[in-house]
Amino acid sequence: MWNDFRFALRNLRRNPVFTAVAVCSLALGIGANTAIFSLLDQVLLRMLPVADPERLVVFTRTVRAGLVVQRQ
Repeated sequence: MWNDFRFALRNLRRNPVFTAVAVCSLALGIGANTAIFSLLDQVLLRMLPVADPERLVVFTRTVRAGLVVQRQ
């Protein structure tokens, strides 16, 4: 395993442009995944800061052509 690691490092040193592109693409991918997961964690995964979040109800009211439709 150490021989393979040294071989990889030697090849990365020989091609600095390829190394820079690989490092930048990994950094962008990891950063984007972290940002998306943080957003989804805040919006979808965390529980609401109320006593009984399962008991919350959303009421909507839609008006169409003079008719009032209420939904629960």
